[in-house]
Amino acid sequence: MNIAKIDKKSVLNSKKLIRRVLSATLDNPNNPDSLNFFHADTYRFYFLMSFMWESFESNEISQEYAISLVPKKYASRIKRLQVLKQAVRLGYIIEESSKVDKRRRMYFPSKTLLDDFIKYANDSNKLINFNEIT
Repeated sequence: MNIAKIDKKSVLNSKKLIRRVLSATLDNPNNPDSLNFFHADTYRFYFLMSFMWESFESNEISQEYAISLVPKKYASRIKRLQVLKQAVRLGYIIEESSKVDKRRRMYFPSKTLLDDFIKYANDSNKLINFNEIT
């Protein structure tokens, strides 16, 4: 499809979306280490968004649930488990034994990740000067 045939408002909205996502992620030199870790690849970014969504919905997140948050097409089971365990080792995600079944592991965002994500969400919501986009 020829972009010239798309209405100008849709093109502008698309550019705004691209600018907002890039300025809040890859193009933001002020992102903390926790967010840079999750911005490293598509799977991690998708996992972060899904994990935080479930956390804000106050849903219990077990290991199996955590690794099922992202469709299998983005990563193998071992990669999904490795990313979860790496985030735990780095202190971005907290792993605790379930109070009901001590063998079951439950996951929560750490205070660091929660604070960084809230700042990220608030910062990305600030108005960006789109007058430069034509």
